[in-house]
Amino acid sequence: MTATTHESLFPAQPDSADAVLAGLDPEQRAVATALHGPVCVLAGAGTGKTRAITHRIAYGVRAGILQPASVLAVTFTARAAGEMRGRLRQLGAGGVQARTFHSAALRQLQYFWPRAIGGEIPRLVERKVQLVAEAGARCRIRLDRNELRDVTGEIEWCKVTQTVPEEYAAAAAKTGRDVPRDPAEVAKIYTTYEQLKRDRGVIDFEDVLLLTVGVLQDRPDVADTVRSQYQHFVVDEYQDVSPLQQRLLELWLGGRDDLCVVGDASQTIYSFTGATPDFLLGFRSRHPDATVVKLVRDYRSTPQVVGLANGLLGKARGQAAAHRLELISQREAGPEPVYSEYADEPAEAEGAARRIKELIAAGVRPSEIAVLYRINAQSEVYEQALADAGVPYQLRGAERFFERPEVREAGLLLRGAARASTDPEEADNTVPQQVRAVLSSRGWASEPPAGSGAVRDRWESLAALVRLSEDFAAARRDATLSDFVAELDERANAQHAPTVEGVTLGSLHAAKGLEWDAVFLVGLTEGTLPITYAKTDEQVEEERRLLYVGVTRARLHLSLSWALSRSPGGRGGRRPSRFLDGLRPGSAPRGARGAGAGGSGGAERGSGGRKRRGPVLCRVCGRTLSEAGEIKLMRCEDCPSDLDEALYERLREWRMEQAKALGQPAYCVFTDKTLLAIAEVRPGGEAELSQIAGVGARKLDKFGADVLALCAGEEPGGNEAAEGSSEETEEEAEK
Repeated sequence: MTATTHESLFPAQPDSADAVLAGLDPEQRAVATALHGPVCVLAGAGTGKTRAITHRIAYGVRAGILQPASVLAVTFTARAAGEMRGRLRQLGAGGVQARTFHSAALRQLQYFWPRAIGGEIPRLVERKVQLVAEAGARCRIRLDRNELRDVTGEIEWCKVTQTVPEEYAAAAAKTGRDVPRDPAEVAKIYTTYEQLKRDRGVIDFEDVLLLTVGVLQDRPDVADTVRSQYQHFVVDEYQDVSPLQQRLLELWLGGRDDLCVVGDASQTIYSFTGATPDFLLGFRSRHPDATVVKLVRDYRSTPQVVGLANGLLGKARGQAAAHRLELISQREAGPEPVYSEYADEPAEAEGAARRIKELIAAGVRPSEIAVLYRINAQSEVYEQALADAGVPYQLRGAERFFERPEVREAGLLLRGAARASTDPEEADNTVPQQVRAVLSSRGWASEPPAGSGAVRDRWESLAALVRLSEDFAAARRDATLSDFVAELDERANAQHAPTVEGVTLGSLHAAKGLEWDAVFLVGLTEGTLPITYAKTDEQVEEERRLLYVGVTRARLHLSLSWALSRSPGGRGGRRPSRFLDGLRPGSAPRGARGAGAGGSGGAERGSGGRKRRGPVLCRVCGRTLSEAGEIKLMRCEDCPSDLDEALYERLREWRMEQAKALGQPAYCVFTDKTLLAIAEVRPGGEAELSQIAGVGARKLDKFGADVLALCAGEEPGGNEAAEGSSEETEEEAEK
């Protein structure tokens, strides 16, 4: 279920090599004509990288410079590989192999296993979770569902980074991984998992790469055969290559340099799986004579969307940020991105559904709209909101189109109808008419059923086949039903699905490589994006790149939203993602809010150490505050909160312990409003802490060290509760 582009589904095949180059911009043409030696294409989002590399391959084939069977193009998803095969077929280069790393390695392993190892290749285990669970049980380590998923991910990471169990603890610590269990336990489960596979004679997906590498390293005759077959390599999404995949690529090359790599370090979002942009960023140092072409003309998005994307990356840090590409939109101006804040998540989902209905009413097709979120668990509230609004939707990453029961059944019926199509009257019918006649017997009608659910999903699948038949017949007016069935077979093999008319719901990771007219980026709060467990600077930067990928999926309409609480009536303590600071209207870059750091929004100390009160300004909007509660918070009650919820909870727990030791009510330590202000400002020293209303000199001396330790993520030093009563009265605490 790929998002459509605005190009024809069935373009006319170029009639010559030169015709392949028609319509390419100067940089894309430079890629297409650079057919020898190492080539590195640095391609920003929406700049036509797939177009450039497929035209490069097709131009080489059509010009007689490349033999189709000698080219191996590899990418990272079956969908992307299928799309590449489809484009090459349309360009007259259908004999080129376009596969994922795993698919290419598996074919080679299956072919060479009897010769290199002997016997039959072990059975491939498609899902390793059950084996990992059994390994944990054998180690007497109980794993809940989330831990099981995370430990499985750690084993996969170990294998693609070529980390053995005894090296796992050190490797995890060095790379700052968020380890789901004690590293020694993970290593033990990993060891047992590998033993279980050996005992049962099975292999997993990572073994496919490892075993292929092993065969190519140990058997020079096998390596020579592979290298004589493939002389030219193209690697798409090169920023996502893992060390194991890079090793396999080097063995395929065998010291040759007839290689073209394509990537964008700013779209590296799979580091947790072992992917690294290092091979892309270090390509020129390994190949000093490489041809390097930069694609920065963005044909996908409006200047408004591109401006936000550039602004987002402009604040990035680290190695990948140093190589960022400044995109230049080639489209006419469009609407500004819309920023929306909601009281709670259901309200946010309802707001998105309402706006989506407006877009559909204005003529935007549902299939050209996407709602993207950080984690899949966020989808449920949007599914409900769209269903309530009567808007059809589809879940990205759900069952593949050609594997749906109704699509498989439709294929069988169409194939049977094509074989039986000998009636002269039927032959006079167009292909779309024949397709509609066949599918009407299985639930398709010209009008969709009311509501959503399984019946509507089935109708949408069949309607997608009808629309595809209409496009096919428009492009090939002499085509028969048999021709259309052959087209369906080719698309199924390439996993090149037609468009289903429904709003796409998907994670930001699943949206990579796709595009829509309208994109809704939802749930953009601290703790969700960046995700809570992104602790190191590099992990946070990867979260920024993930948002960048989401922004650059939009062609025209872009909406960014967040909710201040999870449920209706909840405490609205969430704050918008830090990545939006300085970009959304009314916000300032992080660290520039002077009020919270001793600026004009605070109070100053006089020579006697007492606070000299002047006008207290809201540290968000700058309005003069008058209400006692707002003065304590140092912001208007309805201004966006910067609350660190985890810190606030730690402060509350600490306050309870202090109050118990003092034998006084909790508010005598600090009031709720003061704790909220501390958790929002997150002071880094005594000067900042002293500016917060409710933190007097005595409390600063008594509790300051503990509070600052908590703000820094450390354990408090265990200050003993001092004697004496608090300097705040109960009346003050209630303000």
